[in-house]
Amino acid sequence: MSDRILGAACAVAGAGMAWAARDYAAAISYEPVGPRAFPLLLAALLMIGGLWLVVKPTLRGVAAYRGVPLRATAAAAAAVAVYALLFEPLGFILATTVMAVPMGIVFGGTLRQSLAGGASLGVGLYFLFDKALDVVLPTGVLSFILGGR
Repeated sequence: MSDRILGAACAVAGAGMAWAARDYAAAISYEPVGPRAFPLLLAALLMIGGLWLVVKPTLRGVAAYRGVPLRATAAAAAAVAVYALLFEPLGFILATTVMAVPMGIVFGGTLRQSLAGGASLGVGLYFLFDKALDVVLPTGVLSFILGGR
């Protein structure tokens, strides 16, 4: 039942995000995607995922879900909070790597797998958003390599 409650909360949060982002507009058009696209995409994904949790079929005969330990949930929440604090000073790539390592460990990865996944995620998403989609991301301490912002 807690999955359905979480799903409903996610759907409501996604709707709130979409409502808040409805008026996002740049004073001048400097990015091809615009400031509204990313929050609306995230809101739509959050609502779809939340609604799936609400209406998903119950899987009987499959190994029962035992629940996530409180320690793992706290570690994941702490990783996201640290990510928010380190995003500007460290830059997108390093902050994403720092956040993804404990998240990978929480989800059962080894330290080596989590480091490789976190670094790949940070570098890959940086080049996707900053270079391919022309969305400006902070470079932080790597500004001397990446041509800082």
